[in-house]
Amino acid sequence: MRHNDRERRTMNRTHGILKAALILIMSATAAWSQPSSAQREPTSVQTYHLKNTTQMQDGNEIFEALRNTLTPQAKITFIRSQNAFLIEATPDQLALAEKILNELDPRRNTYRLTYTIIDRDSTKRIGEQHYSMIVVAGQRTLMKQGSRVPIMVSDNKNPASSTVTYIDVGMNFEATLTEAEGGASLRTRVERSSTAEEKSAVAPQDPIVRQSLVEGTSFLTLGKPLTIGSLDVPDSTRHLDIEVTIESFAPDAQKKPVKP
Repeated sequence: MRHNDRERRTMNRTHGILKAALILIMSATAAWSQPSSAQREPTSVQTYHLKNTTQMQDGNEIFEALRNTLTPQAKITFIRSQNAFLIEATPDQLALAEKILNELDPRRNTYRLTYTIIDRDSTKRIGEQHYSMIVVAGQRTLMKQGSRVPIMVSDNKNPASSTVTYIDVGMNFEATLTEAEGGASLRTRVERSSTAEEKSAVAPQDPIVRQSLVEGTSFLTLGKPLTIGSLDVPDSTRHLDIEVTIESFAPDAQKKPVKP
């Protein structure tokens, strides 16, 4: 009798273990076969073109911002030749990508920068020249005006053989604007070069080139001129003051209406 009770308890215990194991197996199978919510959520592909960013470095920085912000499951491709992003992600991630792009690719305003070079003899104003350039905020702009001066270059191994090369002399302007409330921060470089009357002692046929440079960052208020530096004119009492003025520029306003 005791033997039968022991067998019955053993069988019940075995059945309980098998039942629990079966429940665990069925639960694991159901969890494995059922896709997660992230897997069930559909994805789509969207193309976003950068409208105001043209510099490759700026585009690369936006690409890094998208990669660091979106989930690892989002697929981001930067098509540099088209200045566009191809993104495959869930709808909420695409909405986040669009928000990031709108903030990092804002509309950039256009301005007219006017450099005025004022020629002074001591304190007397004897002349001035104006140089204007159209700049887009956040982009580097260059302007050059001058002449090309020929220089003879001799071959040390064959002195009889020589070639002609050219150097640029005149005015060089470089400007980068960063918009701020009430105006803009201007990072600029103004370089003036000219040929001297005396000749080089090393190569008498070549001219001596004189160069002067003003470089720095200044805050400009719209419509108000600012003197950013001064250049001395060698062998004279003259000097050149460099003045900069910034104005808003609307390209459409420059177009004259066509008469019917």
